[in-house]
Amino acid sequence: MAMPLLPPDWALPESNVTPAATYWSRRRFLRVGGAAAMAVGVGLTGCRANGHDTERGTAGQGQPARPAGPLDTIPETPTADLYPAAPSPQWAASERPLTDRTVAATHNNFYEFLLDKARVWENVGPFQARPWTVEVTGEVERPGVFDLDVLERELGLEERVYRLRCVEAWAMTVPWTGFPLHRLLDRVQPLSSGNYVRFVSFNRPEEAVGQRTQPWYPWPYYEALRMDEARHDLTLMVTGVYGEPLPKQHGAPVRVVVPWKYGYKSPKSVVRIEVTRERPPIFWHDVTPDEYRFYSNVNPAVPHPRWSQATEELIGEERRVETQLLNGYAPWVGDLYTDEILSTLS
Repeated sequence: MAMPLLPPDWALPESNVTPAATYWSRRRFLRVGGAAAMAVGVGLTGCRANGHDTERGTAGQGQPARPAGPLDTIPETPTADLYPAAPSPQWAASERPLTDRTVAATHNNFYEFLLDKARVWENVGPFQARPWTVEVTGEVERPGVFDLDVLERELGLEERVYRLRCVEAWAMTVPWTGFPLHRLLDRVQPLSSGNYVRFVSFNRPEEAVGQRTQPWYPWPYYEALRMDEARHDLTLMVTGVYGEPLPKQHGAPVRVVVPWKYGYKSPKSVVRIEVTRERPPIFWHDVTPDEYRFYSNVNPAVPHPRWSQATEELIGEERRVETQLLNGYAPWVGDLYTDEILSTLS
């Protein structure tokens, strides 16, 4: 989940942004190293043979302990050999430097586990992110339950560098790995009556402490897009980040990324996709209807009821920049919306 009810938390990490040249040098090394290098990389990021991420030492009665570090939270992944994926020619870089990987791994809105962004990673150990299936149902010709491992191999993975803008007015630049959502939708063949796409996240309070201790939220998390938004090539089903499978705090094993919308429109750990006739409700609008609306497009001219959206804090850089309309993706998605939709929270 991507959005808290509280005002923005401006306590930033002290880490600096990794220069792009350093990142791409690492990527070239991984590709040259082949399978052996990948095996080492997976080992260093905490994939355990028993499928649990544990501290070095005793886990205790088979229970997963606190991960050893924020990069020690990648679940054991049968498709690890697919990473790093080839960069998308169009989205291989950004005018902004990439956010440092550790900074990104310690600044996560994921209320299912904890409200404190910096400590979400500490609470994801019990979460079982593999094996994983995604059910697609509703107004489709060919509904089904799809094994994520099969989807990764059959639909093809690529890496895309996207800007990520949170409604709290902070931002990152992240190299995601995944496949466009429209490839999965093409497989299930939406009917002409299918106007919206609804996403539902996991609901396992025995594995997610936030779901146990915050019963006032209407778990599981749910979000939705209009069909043309969901089918747009920029909308990505994400299974990896920084050249490796998704860590749990990033939404493992599969999440949605819609880069021109505020981050809470990109649900994590998705288990079900429903194609619907009518516009479905969304989680944060149901919780706080005066503040969060269906479209939630990034727009510097439309303030949140409690703060401005005109500028944003670049996490890890400790500086502010001007917010771009549709997060800078207006040339690609601007024609999806009327002026009326763009001029309001909608």
